[in-house]
Amino acid sequence: MGATSDDPFAQFKSAQREGWSSFAPVEIFTTAPAAKLVKFADVRTGQRVLDVACGTGVVAVTAARRGAKATGLDLAPALIERARANAAIAGVEIDFADGDAEALPYPDGAFDVVLSQFGHIFAPRPEVATAELLRVLRPGGRLAFAAWPPELFTARQFDIVARYMPPPPANAKRPPPPALWGDPNIIRERLGDRARDLVFDRGEMIVQMLSVPHARLFYEATIGPLTILVEALRGEPDRLAQLRAEFEASLQEVFDENALHLHFIMARATKV
Repeated sequence: MGATSDDPFAQFKSAQREGWSSFAPVEIFTTAPAAKLVKFADVRTGQRVLDVACGTGVVAVTAARRGAKATGLDLAPALIERARANAAIAGVEIDFADGDAEALPYPDGAFDVVLSQFGHIFAPRPEVATAELLRVLRPGGRLAFAAWPPELFTARQFDIVARYMPPPPANAKRPPPPALWGDPNIIRERLGDRARDLVFDRGEMIVQMLSVPHARLFYEATIGPLTILVEALRGEPDRLAQLRAEFEASLQEVFDENALHLHFIMARATKV
């Protein structure tokens, strides 16, 4: 289900739904991390698995290929369409649906494993998203997700975007930084006593690019928040040029041997 009329972040989610619709080309880089996450979560044959904010379905398809009964949900209909195509090509059956991580349209305890790869972290109310992830997970089931540590490049990339965004209206709240989901202390705080056996691991995503300007253009075309910001700054060429220069400088820090080297964290816990 989408954002409802009484959702204080309905306008934010509408922009996100549109902005992330161009994310599909990134799947070639997120496919390898998806395999790491599914393995880290110990997904097994016959388990009911939900991939939250599934994008083009790389995690759900990976889980289904291991024999799981996979389901995927994403806010962007264009990505769900791509996910269905990916499942068909892979020869697996997956129930994909448009939906909101803050209002999952599934019964309590419906899944054995709930996963999210760089997805649920963009839900504007972490407390609501956390409650929903755990609600649809059966007691004893596993929650596992991948996120970007706040001190590393990808999180700082979103900090750059946030600095250039126009201030929200006086009566509106800005969502907390998505990278807080990459801080183990914040994860422990958000899960609290509702989960046990919390463990962490790290991985690296390799994004092959011919040059830093190639990478910056690719990000502008595919990464929702940056796409939205670039469009908003079209009428302010000096400010747009400043954003691009700052963004390229940050990309240069992780660019080596024709690739961006992006480190991420994985967290896994068992629902009490």
